[in-house]
Amino acid sequence: MTTEPFTTPDATALCRAYYAEVAGRYWKRPVTEAEIDQGMLDDPADELAAPTGVFVVGRWGGQPLACGGIRLLDPGTAELTRVYVDPRARGTGGGAALLRALEEAGRALGAARVRLDTRSDLVEARALYARHGYHEIPAYNSGPYAQHWFEKPLAG
Repeated sequence: MTTEPFTTPDATALCRAYYAEVAGRYWKRPVTEAEIDQGMLDDPADELAAPTGVFVVGRWGGQPLACGGIRLLDPGTAELTRVYVDPRARGTGGGAALLRALEEAGRALGAARVRLDTRSDLVEARALYARHGYHEIPAYNSGPYAQHWFEKPLAG
């Protein structure tokens, strides 16, 4: 896993794949390039850079196949966002490695806990979080696509 600006070609391609998958699953149809463009405009990633956050890209066999961001919500709380593992890398341990890298970045930002929100249809993501010590909590935001909220303490 490497820290990269959200704007590198690899990071951009992964984020576009992320939006294509999550929007396509939500709308139950393939999304257009214009819809992906709009999704990226509607959800800017400015906070995923120092000093408020980090964006990481994971490579497997030299190919960029995973990404995720972490940003501070407040001085003690970080939030995961845009966590994505390409289908070709699922089941390889890439999701676990991505979470470890993001959690370490959260610690470096000074966070004592990490939170995230996700949707009911993203069952693989919810299972990944549960396997790695995240527990469901009451809603901490009112995002239009948030249906489940998770938190994990970041010990030392």
